[in-house]
Amino acid sequence: MSTTNLTYTMYGIKNCDTIKKARKWLDDNHIPYVFHDYRKDGLKEALLLTFTENLDWQTLVNKRGTTWRQLSDEEKNAITDVNAAIALMLDKPAIIKRPILVSSDNRFMVGFNANDYLTFTGA
Repeated sequence: MSTTNLTYTMYGIKNCDTIKKARKWLDDNHIPYVFHDYRKDGLKEALLLTFTENLDWQTLVNKRGTTWRQLSDEEKNAITDVNAAIALMLDKPAIIKRPILVSSDNRFMVGFNANDYLTFTGA
């Protein structure tokens, strides 16, 4: 059980396997969170700006996934800075590495690893 009064927001896409694992971990550890689905709840540039102010934009672009592999070489080569990355993420939200977990005290974490979540949440 978490020893703090922090809450969390998880950002991602509901049907992603990694999201499912991360949500199960939070549920199993009784960590309060809200889930924001990019497809259902939308994705705004302001949110991506917040992400890029707190996380490296290169970390946010998932270069292992299907969405990246489907880009042309020209599209891939055009992602050279934060503005190009934000434009790409707005156009193709599935390219954002998942999940992004944000604590109510404004800490950010990308991806899912049970040990890292344990440390991040203090569960």
